Amino acid sequence: MPSPAFDGLLHHLRSEPSRTWSLVITLFGDAIVPRGGAVWLGTVLEVLRALGTEDGAVRTAMSRLTADGWLERSRAGRNSFYRLAEPGRATFTEASEHIYSLRSPGWDGCLTLIMTAEGDHEGARAALAAAGFGAALPGLHIALPGTPVPEEARDAIRIEARCPPASARRLVGLAWPLDRVAQSYGQFVTLFTPLKASFDAGETLSDLEALAARVLMIHSYRRIVLRDPVLPKALVPQPWPGDEARRLCAGLYRSLLPGSENWLDAHGVDEAGPLPAAGPDLRRRFR
Repeated sequence: MPSPAFDGLLHHLRSEPSRTWSLVITLFGDAIVPRGGAVWLGTVLEVLRALGTEDGAVRTAMSRLTADGWLERSRAGRNSFYRLAEPGRATFTEASEHIYSLRSPGWDGCLTLIMTAEGDHEGARAALAAAGFGAALPGLHIALPGTPVPEEARDAIRIEARCPPASARRLVGLAWPLDRVAQSYGQFVTLFTPLKASFDAGETLSDLEALAARVLMIHSYRRIVLRDPVLPKALVPQPWPGDEARRLCAGLYRSLLPGSENWLDAHGVDEAGPLPAAGPDLRRRFR
C-alpha cells in the first residue's frame, strides 16, 4: 500500500523545477560511491522511476553530465555503466563533510577580514566566496579565523579583528543570507516531518521507496547545507532551525538505510555483477 507521507514527497518534487541531473549526482554520491562508485544505467533508471522521473529525462541528464565531465561512461555489450568523474567525486567528497558531519564551530570572538581594492578582478571575489568568505560590504569579506585565503586574494589586506558579539552578528547578517537559509531549513522540516511521523506510527516503506526517499531527502538537505556558512551558535539566530533539520535528517537516514541498502544488495549492478557491499563509513554518517 503506498505511503501517504512518501506520496507527499513525490508531489512536492513534481511541483519544483526539474532537477534530474541533481538527483542523479545525489544518487551517485550518497548511495553508489560507498559501493565502489560504478553502476549500470538500468539501476539508475529504476531508482529515478520510483521518484516519478521519466527514463528519457534521466538518459538526457546522464548524457549531459557525461559531456560536462561529471560522469564517466563505459560500455559492455549493449549495457552502459557510469561512475562519477574526478570533478564529481571531488565535489561530493567536499560536500560530504557538510552533509554528514556538520558541526557548529566554536568561536573565540575574532573574525578574519579581507579588504579588496575596487579594481580587484572578479576572480578574487569568486575565490573568496568559494573559500567560505562572506561579502559584508563592497570590498569587505569576512570569515572565521583559520579560513584559508585563496591565492587569487593574496594581495588583499588581511586583518584579524576581535569583535563584540553584537558587531559580529551584524557583520554576519550582512555577509550571508541567514534569513533565507533559516527559511529553507524550516521548509525541510515541514516537508519531511510527516515521513518521520509515519515511521513513528509503525508504517513502513518498500525497499525501493526507502532508497527513493533517501535520495530525495539528501538531495533536499544538500541544497540547503551547501548554502549554510556553518557559523558558531553565538553568531546565528537562536533557536537555529538548522539544528532541528539536522536531527530530523539524521534520524530519517538511519530509518531509511536498512531498506535502501537491501534494495541495492538485491538489484544494484555494476560491470562485474551485483554491487559490492558498502564500507563501514556509510554507517558512520550523521554520527
